[in-house]
Amino acid sequence: MMPPAELGIKGEEIAVGYLKKEGYKILARNWYYDHKEIDIVARQGDEIVIVEVKTREGDYFEEPWEAVSSRKIRNLVEVADAWLNQRNIDLETRFDVISIIFSDDINYELTHFPGAFIPPVN
Repeated sequence: MMPPAELGIKGEEIAVGYLKKEGYKILARNWYYDHKEIDIVARQGDEIVIVEVKTREGDYFEEPWEAVSSRKIRNLVEVADAWLNQRNIDLETRFDVISIIFSDDINYELTHFPGAFIPPVN
C-alpha cells in the first residue's frame, strides 16, 4: 500500500501521460490559488480542460470520481476562473475527472469522464 501523497503523485503522472497520448497539451499542473488547487490544466483544440484526478488503491465503497463533492466543484470553478483571468484567456472551459484505481503497485484502471460536471451558476 502506497502512502496517500505518493499515490496521488503517481495517479497524476499517469493522467498526464494519458492526456498527452490523447492529444491534449498540458498547460499547468498542481496550480494553487488561495490554498485551492487544480491538478491539471490542459488544452484540447479551442477548449481549456480543467482535470481533477482521483486515485485509489483496491476496492472502496465508492468510485474515486464520486469523491468530487459539490464543495470541490465550487473550489475548482473558483481556481479555474482565477487561472483563466490571470492569463486573460477567453476560451470554452470544460471540467473533467480522471479516476484511477490501482489493483497493485503496477496495474491500474483509468476512467476519463469528459465534462464530468457543469459549473454551478451563482
